[in-house]
Order: sequence, then C-alpha cells, then structure tokens
Amino acid sequence: MVPRYSRPVMTAIWSPANRYRIWFEIEALACEAMAELGDIPREAARIIRERGDAAMAAFSDEDLARIDEIEAVTRHDVIAFLTWLAEKIGPESRFVHLGMTSSDVLDTCFSVQLVQATDLLLEDLDAVLAALRKQAYAHKDTVTIGRSHAIHAEPTSFGLKIAGHYAEFARNRTRLLAARSEIAVCAISGAVGTYAHIDPRVEEFVAERLGLAAEDVSTQVIPRDRHAAFFCALGVIASGIERLAVEVRHLQRSEVREAEEFFHPGQKGSSAMPHKRNPVLSENLTGLARLIRSHVVPALENVALWHERDISHSSVERNIGPDATIGLDFALTRLAGMMDKLVVYPEQMMANLESLGGVVHSGEVLLALARSGISREDAYRIVQRNAMETWTKLGQPEGRSFRENLDNDPEVAGRVDARVLDEAMDSKRHLVAVDRIFNKIFC
Repeated sequence: MVPRYSRPVMTAIWSPANRYRIWFEIEALACEAMAELGDIPREAARIIRERGDAAMAAFSDEDLARIDEIEAVTRHDVIAFLTWLAEKIGPESRFVHLGMTSSDVLDTCFSVQLVQATDLLLEDLDAVLAALRKQAYAHKDTVTIGRSHAIHAEPTSFGLKIAGHYAEFARNRTRLLAARSEIAVCAISGAVGTYAHIDPRVEEFVAERLGLAAEDVSTQVIPRDRHAAFFCALGVIASGIERLAVEVRHLQRSEVREAEEFFHPGQKGSSAMPHKRNPVLSENLTGLARLIRSHVVPALENVALWHERDISHSSVERNIGPDATIGLDFALTRLAGMMDKLVVYPEQMMANLESLGGVVHSGEVLLALARSGISREDAYRIVQRNAMETWTKLGQPEGRSFRENLDNDPEVAGRVDARVLDEAMDSKRHLVAVDRIFNKIFC
C-alpha cells in the first residue's frame, strides 16, 4: 500500500524487521521445546535464545542488507535468514530448524502477523462504533426523509439511519473476531506435514507461547481456506465502509445538503471553484473499499494448492496480506474521524421532507382511510390520485398540498375525521419505535 494510505503502526507489522523477529521467535521456541523433550542440549537452546535475542534487538539496515545478500545467492528467503542467524549464534546454530521445513516458519509467522493486524483492526472498529453511537444518540429524534430508489419514501429518524450502520459494524466486529480465531493457528509439522522429523509436542509448545492453536491437519502448509475466510471478512467490512460512505456522499449533494463532511479551516475544495466543499473523504473511502475487496478473489483462488503444497499462494499473500490490512486500517481510521465530525443540518432535513407537499405521508393516510371504513383498494386509489395531483403540480400556481387535495376530495370529506388526517400526517409518528430499536441495538 502506498504511504498516502498507510499508518505506521500497521505498516510496522509487515516490516522486514518484525517478520524476521517472528521467524527467530518461532525457531527459538522450537529449540526450547526440543530441549525440554531432550532432543537437543538445554545449553544450546539457552545460547540460541540469548544470542538471537541480542541480534534481533540490534537488527539494523546492515543486517537486512546481509540477509538480502545471502538470498541473492541461495534464492531462498528462509535459508538466507538461517545463514545470517548462524553467523550471529555460532556453533549452536546447528540445532536451529531441526526437523522443520520453511513453511513451518513462513505460515506460522503469517498467522502471527495477521493476528497482530487483526487486533489493530478491532481497535479501529471500536473507534468507528463509538463515533456512530455518538451520532445516533445525538440525532435519535432528528426527523429526516427516508428514501427508497433514491426517491422520498417516508419520514424516519436520522439517528435510526446511523444506528443501522452501527449494527452492521457490530456484526463486522463479530465476523472479524471469528476470522481472527480461524487464522490464529500454528503449523510445525515438517515436510508434508507428517511430523516424521519433529515431535508434535514442539508444535503445541510453540503454538501456546505464540498465543495460537495448533493446526489440526497441515499439509506442510496451513490450509488456505482459513486465509480465504479471513480476507472475505475484510471484504465484507470494506463493503460496510462503502455503504456508509455512499450515504454521506448522497446527503452532501448540493440539492440535498442534509449532512456533510467537516470542512477544516484552510481546506480547499477546488483549484478553480473556491466555493466547493467536496465529499473527498467518503469518495476516498469508496475507492479504498474497492481495493480491499479486490484481494478476496486471489485469497479464494489460493485454496486450491497442488497436493501437499506449492508456492502459488506465496506471491499473492506477500501482497494482499500487507495491502488489505494496511488499507482497511487506514479506511476505518478515516471513517471514524469522518463520522465523529459529521456536520448535520436538521432544518434542511425537515425542508426536504416537506418539499413534496406532504405526499410522503401517503402510506399513513392510506391506513387511516382503511381504518375509517373505506376498502383498501378504494383507499389506495383515492390516496394515489391526490398524491399524484400534488406531485405533478408542485410549484405551479394551481398546485395544492397533499392535505389540501384530500380535504377537497369528495370521497374523503365527511368520511374521515380531520384529526385522523392530522395524526396521520405528523412526521413524529415515525419515531414511536426508535427507543425500542435503540435499546435492542445499544443495550
């Protein structure tokens, strides 16, 4: 991911220094497990740990260059690291990587990195949820127009609209926790996953120390259905980000102007038009969501590896692991800030609601007429006729409001009490269930 859309706290997880530190930790823990089992001398495990820890603590660009130099010859990244590590440890390095295969290190490290990234993403989701909760309660009783097909439908609460997004991100948090559990596995099973050259208890020891579970059945690699599920979860979260971003973009349109992104002092919207206040954050989030979702299909295609393993997945994961998590981390952080500072215009919401002469109350009027003894079919015909009369003559001299048309309709006058119509056309009727919904979502 390019630096523009990256946060250092997430990019550090995917840095070479962090990767090599995890590689060493896996190797050192395996040595300590083998020492406890009596497979290697305890003194050797102690020296490997001490000298390796010291080397990793002092890890520098020179060490990184040395590993790259070795890999240029070996054409194998794990062997290059092990050769560098042997230079730091000395003779006891002969006990490092005993009975293990490269995938034991690579796959277990990838699991650790994904867990580290997920824990940060969970913090990001908590920030989004906090911002959404704040706005939902602030506008719980703010009446706005609900839209279907982008057309005015019926009144609703702006807080309720936000609460719906809160509920979605709460579900996304649950999904991410499940994905974390699925990916938090360790495989130290040796060539083709048979434990022929390493005791299964080594895997259990390493897994426990790393906070992972031991893989049930590895095929020299951790099965990639786990990773596919993880990246699918990220894709779903990205779609939730886009859904909310698109809502903000629509509400910020000049002819709507019900809500908009916070415009910072000194911010400029256009190089040519000084008046512009563009929804740049939500547009940016829409684009990032597309990018994050683009990693889902490659992750799904990684599931079908040949036999016990191949490395067709490797080049894919070297890209999508960092890019998807870095991109989602940035997007969630941006979304939390955008929603926390969202500017809302309740007066404009009410003006838009009333802009169609009251036809948005047609559904409630339909029910009122039916309750007054008119058949539903006749009630629908009467209401639609008067609504269309209002709709088609809006702004014209002969135009009348929906209520005026109803009052002048002979099929309504004298058959329906005026107070019934007053109640049916009260926008706040649509807020009666908001408290119940909020209690269900937030409590």
